Amino acid sequence: MPQPPAPATLWLVRHGESAANVAREAALASASAEIDIRHSDLDVPLSPLGERQATALGRWWSEQPAAERPTVVVASPYARARRTAERIVAAGALAPEAVASGNGAAPVQAVLLDERWREKELGLFYTLTHHGVAQRHPEQWALRQQLGHFYYRPPNGESGADVAFRVRAALDAVAREHAGERVLVVCHQIVILCARYVLDRLDEAGLGELWRRYDLANCSVTTYRPDATGRLALERYNFTVPLTDEDTPVTNEPAHSTGPA
Repeated sequence: MPQPPAPATLWLVRHGESAANVAREAALASASAEIDIRHSDLDVPLSPLGERQATALGRWWSEQPAAERPTVVVASPYARARRTAERIVAAGALAPEAVASGNGAAPVQAVLLDERWREKELGLFYTLTHHGVAQRHPEQWALRQQLGHFYYRPPNGESGADVAFRVRAALDAVAREHAGERVLVVCHQIVILCARYVLDRLDEAGLGELWRRYDLANCSVTTYRPDATGRLALERYNFTVPLTDEDTPVTNEPAHSTGPA
């Protein structure tokens, strides 16, 4: 039986520390109802430390053998992910033979953006902590507790299942359009968890355990490579050595205001 198309390597990287990560951490530390966020989720920038983290990760990649460096870079269009990807590329992470698309002809000129890798949409609860949701929308909080992270959908937002649905399509596109390439995807914590749900064939309970146990570090690396059957298999998860090697602080601020308490 022929092996299914797959990238030679798939790296999933959480964006660098963002201004919203910092504001959200401060709000949770003080048990505040609201998070002091001035930007839309699309436009949240990296913090100064997040900029350093992205550059450090790019420099680390630039020091790896050519066969262990990305040939394709895809990013969520959200500013913090796009900027992380751009700084990784600017620091020399790409392999010499990097190409922009599957035709193998043109050199990379820009990061490829794909909205399917965007952050989970929180809708009405974007600027609220879990304290704020429980206080101001008790009926929604009760419903969320009943349904769980994966199936609860906040007003005007997405459920975890919604994210998994589009991540499944994004992974299919990577396999189809970049088969044999070494692909780096820069995105968001919940998106990476949903990618693990799809690739590792987890059930809701398995995803929930990951969700409870881990806050992925900013600019951490999760690696998949094809196994003997051609199916992508997890090799490394939440890898932060590139940052510590570059003497850059590791941060793991919670990804969402309505995440686990």
